[in-house]
Amino acid sequence: MKQPIPVKDKFLLTINEASEYFNIGQKNMRRIAEDHLDSFSIFQGNRYLIIRSRCEEYIISCLKTEEGGKTL
Repeated sequence: MKQPIPVKDKFLLTINEASEYFNIGQKNMRRIAEDHLDSFSIFQGNRYLIIRSRCEEYIISCLKTEEGGKTL
């Protein structure tokens, strides 16, 4: 029997996994994925998939700009 891969080790996350991982609501996560298609999200079949590492970088860059460039 296969062991499930922990979310922190996955390359691609579903909207549900990403919303739990980043602590963002599912509706907000879907809107973010729609707005950032090809930068850190892809549309495969009938679902959005989030590239975890790129999304982490995006969120960190947003935090830096909100803090005026200060490192957290």
